[in-house]
Amino acid sequence: MIAKKPTGIAKKPPGTAKKPSGMATKSSGIATKPTEIAINPSGKPPGKKAAKPRQMTRAAVRAFMEAIAAANPEPVTELDYVTPYSLLVAVVLSAQATDVSVNRVTRTLFAEAPDPAAMVRLGVDGVARHIRTIGLWQAKAKNVVELSRQLMEKHGGEVPRDRESLEALPGVGRKTANVVMNVAFGESTMAVDTHIFRLGNRTGIAPGATPRAVEDGLIRRIPPEMLRNSHHWLILHGRYVCKARRPDCWRCVGATWCLYRDKTPAPQT
Repeated sequence: MIAKKPTGIAKKPPGTAKKPSGMATKSSGIATKPTEIAINPSGKPPGKKAAKPRQMTRAAVRAFMEAIAAANPEPVTELDYVTPYSLLVAVVLSAQATDVSVNRVTRTLFAEAPDPAAMVRLGVDGVARHIRTIGLWQAKAKNVVELSRQLMEKHGGEVPRDRESLEALPGVGRKTANVVMNVAFGESTMAVDTHIFRLGNRTGIAPGATPRAVEDGLIRRIPPEMLRNSHHWLILHGRYVCKARRPDCWRCVGATWCLYRDKTPAPQT
């Protein structure tokens, strides 16, 4: 049923009604702040606490990781790179872009500018010419040239190995630093992207409200001897099996230990 539009304006009842808290008054001329409405993020009725995320036992974490490791014994990044510098640039470009799209543009970019000095000479417009097909290309072009300039000025043209120096570079945040430290320098870091964040919460391996919480949980709970390759095991598993819209639970080698309630069945043929 469609509500009918009122035919007239309701008359003001006797007495002076109070103005809403968000409206200005003539006496002060200053608008008061509107009253904020509390939002219940859990979606549950007021008074009921949100269910605590289920968490795998440490034994289950080990078994889950061993299962996906056995399915992919030698995991590697899907970004094309040759040096720590080309890896750094590729990871910076991969923000909100697929590895496939980044590899497509870096093929020509690195042919023309394989090192920081060449990238600085190429300039922002030159870099932009190569990367226009990926998201945020304007900002990325500026960041790539500026980080290259800073590598020349502050690090002798080499990519630094420590987190503080990496994160000081334009366009480099914690996730990018973790990838470079892990892939280029062999550190046992955990870069949490959208796939790993989803997988950490969905499976119960390391639930957390923020990427940093998931990162800390994974580092704390994954066996130390498995941590070095865990970033790639998890990101590839999340990308191709534990997918966002509909995970392929029916072919997941870690399904026995996964705590996801709504596991998907095998498609009917």
